[in-house]
Amino acid sequence: MLNEKRGETVKEKYYHWLFWPSLLLVIAALIWVCTKIQFIFQPFLTFISVVFVPLILSGFLYYMLNPILKLLLKIRLGRFRLNRAVASLLLVLLLILIIAGGLAMLIPPVVKEITSLVTHLPQTASGLQRLLNDTIQHSPLKKVDLTTYYRQFDHQLANYAQLVLKGLSSRIGDVINAVTNITVVTITVPVMLFYMLKDGSKLGPSIQKWLSPHHAKEVDQLLGKMNDTLSSYIAGQVIECLFVAVFTSLGYLLIHQPLALVLGIVAGLCNIIPYIGPYIGIAPALFVSLTMAPQKLILVIIVVIVVQQIDGNVIYPNIIGKTLQIHPLTIILLLLAAGHIAGIAGMILCIPFYAVLKTIAEYFFDIYRIEHPVKDEAEE
Repeated sequence: MLNEKRGETVKEKYYHWLFWPSLLLVIAALIWVCTKIQFIFQPFLTFISVVFVPLILSGFLYYMLNPILKLLLKIRLGRFRLNRAVASLLLVLLLILIIAGGLAMLIPPVVKEITSLVTHLPQTASGLQRLLNDTIQHSPLKKVDLTTYYRQFDHQLANYAQLVLKGLSSRIGDVINAVTNITVVTITVPVMLFYMLKDGSKLGPSIQKWLSPHHAKEVDQLLGKMNDTLSSYIAGQVIECLFVAVFTSLGYLLIHQPLALVLGIVAGLCNIIPYIGPYIGIAPALFVSLTMAPQKLILVIIVVIVVQQIDGNVIYPNIIGKTLQIHPLTIILLLLAAGHIAGIAGMILCIPFYAVLKTIAEYFFDIYRIEHPVKDEAEE
């Protein structure tokens, strides 16, 4: 009898170690098969590509605003209390006003800074050429006649500029399509967001009514865990990106870095990509500093290091790190794979997608451990 129980325990251990690798192999095989018959899914993929951006943006904003919506629904002024539809509409309108006001405040100085950059491009180019000449004069290359190379470079640069202008003129249709898509997204996102906020609480009950009471309870718990994971991650990312954008812009303004607001906003947006984003965000700042204000290069690096140290040691661990509990190596591997498959969009979406999958896997594994406890041999 004891040997039979030990045999069952060993089988359960083997099952535990073999189940997840086998599941991953099956998923990989299914993905490979789908790539071979992708023409079958083309209509579906076209539909997904149309609704993907509005759906992702609406979902992102939903998880940002849902905690505020819950607070609004708890407020009572005497007998008056907001219903969910009115509160959702007020939140969407408030968001539109905030975005419109922010754009109205940011666009004029940003346009002014970009115009200044374009105006000073010839001066910047001549400054770079002088810097290159000075460097060459103090190096072993000073004996080399570079006049021919300068002429070739100018000729190639002029040809490249002509090609760019021709490409822009031939892509008017693409520009019109892009403007149309942006207009459609701008109109559809507020509508989708309103209905998500208004009817989001009905998703769980609408699924549960098709299930047995036991499974309905499990689904409700799972949806709650997934919702908490996404809500915490998105809220944390918004706080982190705002912190980096605001304090990087302030730092650049203090050192009188050209294009301070633009570069700060770029740094904040790039910070949504963990680990790799800060390096992408600093690249434009270094380029602008080298071309327009080389004497500020060290100060730019100091500003970025200070902001990233505060973010990495205070903001990220306390707001996002405790929620996700994902190893840094796992995040880096996910970013590399997602970046190769889907570019920047994949790098942005892979972490929350993995966090949800991890939540689902942990939930079902906890259920399995409860229903199939592994008995200790000492107890037997």
